[in-house]
Amino acid sequence: MDEKQYLYCLMRTGFLGAVAIRKIYEYFQSFSGIFNIEERELKESRLLKERQLRLFLEWKSRYQSCLEEYKRLSARGILFVSMLDEAYPSRLLGIYDHPAALFVKGTLPEDAPMVAIVGARGCSAYGEQLAEEYARVLASEGVGIVSGLALGIDGAAHRGALRGGGKTYGVLGCGVNVCYPSANYRLYESMMEQGAVISEFPPDVQPKANHFPMRNRIISGMADVVLVVEARERSGSLITAELGLEQGREIFALPGRVTDHLSRGCNLLIQQGAHMAISPNDILEYLGVKYQKKLILSEKNIKRLAKKEKMVYSCLDFIPKHMDEIVKESGLGVSECMAVLLELELGGYVYRTAGQYYGKRM
Repeated sequence: MDEKQYLYCLMRTGFLGAVAIRKIYEYFQSFSGIFNIEERELKESRLLKERQLRLFLEWKSRYQSCLEEYKRLSARGILFVSMLDEAYPSRLLGIYDHPAALFVKGTLPEDAPMVAIVGARGCSAYGEQLAEEYARVLASEGVGIVSGLALGIDGAAHRGALRGGGKTYGVLGCGVNVCYPSANYRLYESMMEQGAVISEFPPDVQPKANHFPMRNRIISGMADVVLVVEARERSGSLITAELGLEQGREIFALPGRVTDHLSRGCNLLIQQGAHMAISPNDILEYLGVKYQKKLILSEKNIKRLAKKEKMVYSCLDFIPKHMDEIVKESGLGVSECMAVLLELELGGYVYRTAGQYYGKRM
C-alpha cells in the first residue's frame, strides 16, 4: 500500500496525535512499519503508552474499512496532503507539533506572504470593520489571509480577503466537509474558490471544544505574521499569539481604548512588545511588500456632502455612537438627524448597528 494510506489509517484512529505519529515515522522511517511489527516488539519500542497500545491493537483489525474511506476522498473533493508531499505548507514543517497531514478542500497556498488575523467572536462593529478592511488591503497586495472561520473577527478577515480578490484559508476544528459555524456556510463555499478550508481532523469529525486550541497552532504556523484584532485579556486569540511567538512569528495587535474590555488583550500584547498595527501598511512594510496604495478613509469625499450632512458626519467616530448622542452634538432635531443619517448610510459614509448606533465607515 501507499505510505499515505497507512498515514490516513493512523490519523483515523482518533487517539494518536501529531507528535505520536511523527515519532512512529521517525522510528520506522515509514508509516507502515507499525502495522507489520509484532505486539511484543511494539511494546518494547515504547512508542505508544499502555492505553494507546491497547487501543491500537484493537483498532488494527478494523483498518480495512479505513482504507476504503481513503480511496473515496478524491471523489468527495478532499485532498489528503502529507508532510512528505511537496504541496504541504513549508512554514508548518518548521513547528514541533506540525500535523502529519492536512485534509484540504480548495487549493493550498504557494510561496506567498501570509498573515493570520484572529480576534474575538463577540467583537464590536468597529473591530469587525477594521478586520475586514485590513484583510482586504493585505489580500489586494498578494498577501494570503489565514484564520479560523469563526464568527466575529475570523469571518470578517475571510470576507475582507475575498473582497480584495486575494486568497484566504480557514483552519477548522472539525472535518473539512463540516461547516462550523453553519452561519458561515456561504463564506465557507466561497473560500474554496479563492483559497481553501483546511483541517488535521478527518472528514465527518464534528467540532469539539478541545479541537479549537489544537487548530490554533496551525493558524499561526501557516503565517509569517499574526495580527490580533480585539481580544479580551484571556482569550483564544492570545493563545494563538503566544503560539505564534513560540513558532518565531511576528505579532501585531490593533490598539484600543484602555477602558474597552475587547481591547485589553491587544493592549497587553503591545505592552509586552507586539507591534502596533496602525494601518495595513505597517504589516506590509514588515513583510517587504511594496505598498502602492494608501488606506483612504471616507473623508476623501467629505467635500461632496451638504452642510447638515457634514455637521452630522463630524459628530461620528469609527466606534459607533448612539443616535441620542449624535442628536445632542449636532444640534439637529431627532427626525432631521435621522433623515441625515439615513442619507449618509445610503451614501456609504456611515454604518448602523443594532440599537440605533452609528459609526463612520472606512
